[in-house]
Amino acid sequence: MDKIRLLLVDDHEVVRAGLRMLLEHQPDMEIIGEASTGAEALQLAGQLQPDVIVMDITLPDISGIEATRQIKLAQPTAAIVALTIHEDEQYFFEMLQAGAAGYVPKRAASEDLISAIRAAYNGEIYLYPTLAKALVSDFLSRSHTEPEDNALEELTPREMEVLELLAGGYSNDEIAEHLVISPHTVARHRENLMRKLGLHSKSELVKYAIRKGIISA
Repeated sequence: MDKIRLLLVDDHEVVRAGLRMLLEHQPDMEIIGEASTGAEALQLAGQLQPDVIVMDITLPDISGIEATRQIKLAQPTAAIVALTIHEDEQYFFEMLQAGAAGYVPKRAASEDLISAIRAAYNGEIYLYPTLAKALVSDFLSRSHTEPEDNALEELTPREMEVLELLAGGYSNDEIAEHLVISPHTVARHRENLMRKLGLHSKSELVKYAIRKGIISA
């Protein structure tokens, strides 16, 4: 039986040691590498070509969200499962948008992580039950409050560019550099598009962009 080849990404050695003890006891899994930074994760993902990457979000250099995005750009078939202390919806949606196939809080039972890894390996999506429930509840609750479809038509071409980049997880400074404008101008465009769309946070913006097909989950 082929084993699921795993790459562990977490900046805490004690966490990686615990994961190693747990996952090496699974008959269908083997750990082929470990990384403590986003840069190491990018390097090892390309070098080792793991089947599944278990990715923390908080890393000392680039975030696990950005590392996931870059890995998926280079290796579209890579399966990435987020294992994180963060249960905020913003992190949840941004990680999914970056291309993660699973999202598991560190407080979850070990069986949840194992199930998520196996699901990702088989090309499926695994969401921790409370987060999956929040996703469905949020989608249903917005059916009568979501901005009108023609609200997008009110955005200027530049506001649409800012919307796409914001929803893609880029910061104001990164957007300013990309569009060759000042961060202050980016902030003004952001305020305008949030007002026109009736949104109040980046989390809402990301979810709106996914539902409208502006970005894909």
